[in-house]
Amino acid sequence: MENWTLITGASEGLGAEFARIAAKGGRNIILTARSEDKLNMLANDLRAGGVKVVVIPADLNDLAEVERLWATAVEGRTIDFLVNNAGLGRNGPFVDDGWERELASINVNILALTRMMKLAVAHMSETGSGRILNVASTAAFLPGPNMAVYHATKAYVLSLSEAVAEELRGSRVTITALCPGATATSFFDAADMHDVRILKMGLVGDAHQVAKAGWAKALGGGRISVPGLVNKIFAFFPRVAPRSLVTWSTKIIMGKS
Repeated sequence: MENWTLITGASEGLGAEFARIAAKGGRNIILTARSEDKLNMLANDLRAGGVKVVVIPADLNDLAEVERLWATAVEGRTIDFLVNNAGLGRNGPFVDDGWERELASINVNILALTRMMKLAVAHMSETGSGRILNVASTAAFLPGPNMAVYHATKAYVLSLSEAVAEELRGSRVTITALCPGATATSFFDAADMHDVRILKMGLVGDAHQVAKAGWAKALGGGRISVPGLVNKIFAFFPRVAPRSLVTWSTKIIMGKS
């Protein structure tokens, strides 16, 4: 069977950039997200470069859809690279309304990612090798007032990735966590983050460069990728600063001005 790369959240932003990188490398690609129209547009562009592309629309907020996605993806195919990129978030005080969005964030960022990863690890272990790239965030290192649920989900992604990577030490299956900072994608629109201070500070990374860094780290079997000097500082800061200071400063930069 042919080897394939499966990318979730592939319709735009980082997911689309991962797809372009995979296509440039001549890899067969499976694209999934909710928007079938956007996926088909991207797929047509990628096919023009001579690679095979399959589109499987799915809403990862629904675990039944996660199971269907995986079963469809592996039918007659070997998945040797999984990019768990799909993610949701919400900006605003925890006390405010927003439970529906927060629940969807937990479902997509934690439950769907975990299930996809578990299925992929078993599949790759059976086929002999594979790469899994989980998109976390610098939020994984920082408790996040005003985005408390999102930051907590990304802390989970980082912890899970590191733990399973250690379990798989010595095998030919690797797990990598990509931890970018704010990146120029539509995530900020969906999360209602137009007036957040970190965006006004200009600390926003380029989506292609972020995807390129994560892809390279995954290919090399590295465990954590934190692209950019400022993001490395954000990731290191909680190791040396008091937790109260870390939480307070995060509240300031993630708050709206």
